[in-house]
Amino acid sequence: MILFKKVRYKNFLSSGNTFTEIDLDTHKTTLVVGQNGAGKSTMLDAISFGLFGKAHRNINKPQLVNSINNKQCVVEVEFSIGGNDYKVSRGLKPAKFEIIANGTLLNQNSHSKEYQKVLEQNILKLTHKTFHQVVVLGSSSFTPFMQLGAYHRRDVIEDLLDIGVFSKMNILLKEKIAALKEKINQTLHALEINQTKTEAQKKYIRDLSKINNDVRKEKEETVDKLKAEKVDLVSQIAELNKKHSEVAETLNKKWLEARDVIKDLDNSETETLTTIKRLVKDTQFYEKNATCPTCEQDIDNELKERKLQDSKTEAGQLQSRLTEVKERRKTASEHLEQCEAELQEVVSWSHQMSDKQERIERLDTEIEVTQWDIDDDKSRGDLAQANADFDTLTSEHYELMDSKTKFNDQYSYHSVISEMLKDTGIKTKIIKQYLPVINKLVNQYLQILDFYVHFDLDESFTETIRSRHRDAFSYDSFSEGEKQRIDLSLLFTWRQIARMKNSISTNLLMLDETFDSSLDEAGIENLIKIIHTLGDDSNVFIISHKGEILDGKFEGKLEFIKDKNFSKMKTAT
Repeated sequence: MILFKKVRYKNFLSSGNTFTEIDLDTHKTTLVVGQNGAGKSTMLDAISFGLFGKAHRNINKPQLVNSINNKQCVVEVEFSIGGNDYKVSRGLKPAKFEIIANGTLLNQNSHSKEYQKVLEQNILKLTHKTFHQVVVLGSSSFTPFMQLGAYHRRDVIEDLLDIGVFSKMNILLKEKIAALKEKINQTLHALEINQTKTEAQKKYIRDLSKINNDVRKEKEETVDKLKAEKVDLVSQIAELNKKHSEVAETLNKKWLEARDVIKDLDNSETETLTTIKRLVKDTQFYEKNATCPTCEQDIDNELKERKLQDSKTEAGQLQSRLTEVKERRKTASEHLEQCEAELQEVVSWSHQMSDKQERIERLDTEIEVTQWDIDDDKSRGDLAQANADFDTLTSEHYELMDSKTKFNDQYSYHSVISEMLKDTGIKTKIIKQYLPVINKLVNQYLQILDFYVHFDLDESFTETIRSRHRDAFSYDSFSEGEKQRIDLSLLFTWRQIARMKNSISTNLLMLDETFDSSLDEAGIENLIKIIHTLGDDSNVFIISHKGEILDGKFEGKLEFIKDKNFSKMKTAT
């Protein structure tokens, strides 16, 4: 419940530079009197401006500043809700808007409109329109409930029944549904793109697989040729090795034997030549000398002849021997040359085997590389990457399908909830539950005000009013006094409903010139009865010109006067 405690204002409308301060919770009923223009209704405009930033009456904001001082317009409203004390301070020239909760200024970082929303939605929990349906009844710039359109009637009822939250929820839900639609459309578009990419990837994999198979086949054929060549080379090496093994040892032995023979023959030839040289020297000695140079004795001719003959004989033998040795060496040399030629061929076999072995090693390397290419070549890597990309696209497809299903489910749930949150949904059901109570209270207050008709509101907030004779009327069918009785009945009904819901219940009720308009004497008396039946936590202010008629009927009294063009509060009792 909102308990209004005080309103203070200065330089507001006709008030001067000194604060006018009014306690709002001192008396249960307070009569506010004064001449026209004295500023009786200014307190009502001040409360409205302080709370909602606009006056109760249809006054432009620049006109709210006192035209004489034309600055430092300030309005302060103090109230409490649920044990928390609030003070709203609002001003013009300079502009000012502060909300103080329990002595602490609330954060003002947000825009003034957002700051106002905090005040209306989070603190007061009522709007300007609903405030004036529950708190105020007046003739000046006031639109009674029955003169509101169906849409605005619904706003008031929703605030009273605290079901406006469903409208806010519906607005938020519509935003979520719109966002979901966008997500669904984006998901469908992504699915189309995914499908196109998947089909293209399938074709790419098929083409790549064909290319890889052809390349693989060609490389396998190359490996087979290389292996066949290797087998042939191994066979050739084996044959050469066999020939080498069979010939090399025997041939080497023959070569060694031939070499030894030649060596022996060379030694024999050397010895023979040495002997021949000695014989030639001895022969020359005997032919040239008749006396021995050593002993100086004459050499016997017979001896000389015999020595010469022996030397010739031996020389002939040595010459024959030398010729034989040379022949034998020639034969041995020819045999050695033949062995060397044959050995050279054997060596060539070794070279051939070595060359073929090197070729085999190169073939092994080539086979290994080609086989590696077959098992893990670049083209196969591309295929593996292509398959990986295809798997990614498939996973993406399933994820998109899951998202689509999830979004569609959410959309279905939100659509169902949206139907419930529409005006024809849960709100109408709640309103239908309260309509009998509303209609009952309105008719009770109408009877207290001596207006005997049957008033009925339906769920579309269209009224049906029947007389005793069951004749159907509309609100506009009645006189101004009868309309005011209906307006008063609705005002007190809304206050009762607000108390039942404890949503926007408040202690403050302000009747602005209600007693001065179309009510007759009986209507006035009946209205006073209703006012006195209100709870002890109500504070009613009756703004009226009829001070002489209403004097003494209320607990307190405020009197406003005009002093030097400024409105002042003369008395407060």
